[in-house]
Amino acid sequence: MFCQKCGCILVPKEHKGKRSFYCKKCDKYSNTNKKIIEKGEKKQKIVLIKDEDEKITLPEIDKECRKCGNKSAYFWVEQTRAGDEAPTIFYKCTKCKKVWREYS
Repeated sequence: MFCQKCGCILVPKEHKGKRSFYCKKCDKYSNTNKKIIEKGEKKQKIVLIKDEDEKITLPEIDKECRKCGNKSAYFWVEQTRAGDEAPTIFYKCTKCKKVWREYS
Protein backbone atom coordinates (compact mmCIF):
# COMPACT_ATOMS: atom_id res chain seq x y z
CA MET A 1 0.00 0.00 0.00
CA PHE A 2 1.14 3.51 -0.80
CA CYS A 3 0.41 6.90 0.73
CA GLN A 4 -2.17 8.78 -1.35
CA LYS A 5 -0.50 12.11 -0.56
CA CYS A 6 3.23 11.46 -1.21
CA GLY A 7 3.35 7.96 -2.77
CA CYS A 8 5.67 6.42 -0.12
CA ILE A 9 5.18 2.87 1.10
CA LEU A 10 2.89 2.58 4.12
CA VAL A 11 4.08 0.43 7.02
CA PRO A 12 1.90 -1.44 9.53
CA LYS A 13 1.90 0.30 12.93
CA GLU A 14 -0.16 0.31 16.13
CA HIS A 15 -2.39 3.41 16.51
CA LYS A 16 -5.01 3.95 19.25
CA GLY A 17 -5.04 0.23 20.07
CA LYS A 18 -5.58 -0.85 16.44
CA ARG A 19 -3.20 -1.96 13.72
CA SER A 20 -3.13 0.63 10.92
CA PHE A 21 -0.89 1.86 8.13
CA TYR A 22 1.59 4.70 8.70
CA CYS A 23 3.47 7.00 6.30
CA LYS A 24 6.94 7.85 7.64
CA LYS A 25 7.39 10.79 5.27
CA CYS A 26 4.07 12.51 6.00
CA ASP A 27 4.08 11.36 9.66
CA LYS A 28 0.39 10.40 9.38
CA TYR A 29 -1.79 7.33 9.61
CA SER A 30 -3.75 6.18 6.59
CA ASN A 31 -7.55 6.18 6.50
CA THR A 32 -8.05 2.78 4.91
CA ASN A 33 -10.42 -0.09 5.54
CA LYS A 34 -7.84 -2.77 4.64
CA LYS A 35 -6.96 -5.40 7.26
CA ILE A 36 -3.44 -6.45 8.19
CA ILE A 37 -3.02 -10.21 8.12
CA GLU A 38 0.35 -11.70 9.00
CA LYS A 39 1.19 -15.19 7.74
CA GLY A 40 4.23 -17.37 7.45
CA GLU A 41 7.29 -18.08 9.51
CA LYS A 42 10.01 -15.53 10.07
CA LYS A 43 12.88 -18.01 9.79
CA GLN A 44 13.42 -20.12 6.70
CA LYS A 45 13.90 -23.87 6.98
CA ILE A 46 17.19 -25.48 6.06
CA VAL A 47 17.00 -28.11 3.33
CA LEU A 48 19.67 -30.78 3.56
CA ILE A 49 20.26 -33.56 1.03
CA LYS A 50 20.09 -37.14 2.32
CA ASP A 51 21.46 -40.25 0.61
CA GLU A 52 19.92 -43.74 0.58
CA ASP A 53 21.25 -44.51 4.10
CA GLU A 54 19.53 -41.37 5.50
CA LYS A 55 22.91 -39.74 6.10
CA ILE A 56 23.06 -36.03 5.51
CA THR A 57 25.39 -35.17 2.66
CA LEU A 58 26.86 -31.71 2.20
CA PRO A 59 29.42 -30.42 -0.29
CA GLU A 60 33.06 -30.23 0.87
CA ILE A 61 35.51 -27.38 0.43
CA ASP A 62 39.17 -26.76 1.23
CA LYS A 63 38.82 -24.67 4.38
CA GLU A 64 41.06 -24.84 7.45
CA CYS A 65 39.38 -25.57 10.79
CA ARG A 66 40.35 -23.05 13.46
CA LYS A 67 40.05 -25.67 16.20
CA CYS A 68 41.94 -28.73 14.92
CA GLY A 69 43.72 -27.44 11.80
CA ASN A 70 42.01 -29.92 9.46
CA LYS A 71 42.02 -28.64 5.86
CA SER A 72 38.53 -29.89 4.81
CA ALA A 73 35.04 -28.73 5.79
CA TYR A 74 31.43 -29.19 4.75
CA PHE A 75 29.54 -26.00 3.90
CA TRP A 76 26.03 -24.64 3.36
CA VAL A 77 24.52 -21.20 2.77
CA GLU A 78 21.61 -19.55 4.61
CA GLN A 79 19.90 -16.19 4.25
CA THR A 80 20.03 -15.16 7.93
CA ARG A 81 19.61 -11.41 7.44
CA ALA A 82 17.46 -9.21 5.20
CA GLY A 83 16.99 -10.33 1.62
CA ASP A 84 19.04 -7.46 0.22
CA GLU A 85 22.10 -8.46 2.28
CA ALA A 86 24.63 -11.18 1.53
CA PRO A 87 23.91 -14.71 2.80
CA THR A 88 25.81 -16.37 5.65
CA ILE A 89 28.13 -19.30 4.84
CA PHE A 90 28.32 -22.05 7.47
CA TYR A 91 31.21 -24.52 7.69
CA LYS A 92 31.52 -27.83 9.58
CA CYS A 93 34.90 -29.49 10.03
CA THR A 94 35.01 -33.00 8.56
CA LYS A 95 37.26 -34.17 11.41
CA CYS A 96 36.24 -32.54 14.74
CA LYS A 97 32.71 -31.43 13.62
CA LYS A 98 33.19 -27.81 14.82
CA VAL A 99 30.71 -25.42 13.12
CA TRP A 100 31.52 -21.79 12.32
CA ARG A 101 30.15 -19.12 10.02
CA GLU A 102 31.43 -16.36 7.80
CA TYR A 103 29.54 -13.33 6.54
CA SER A 104 30.12 -12.17 2.99
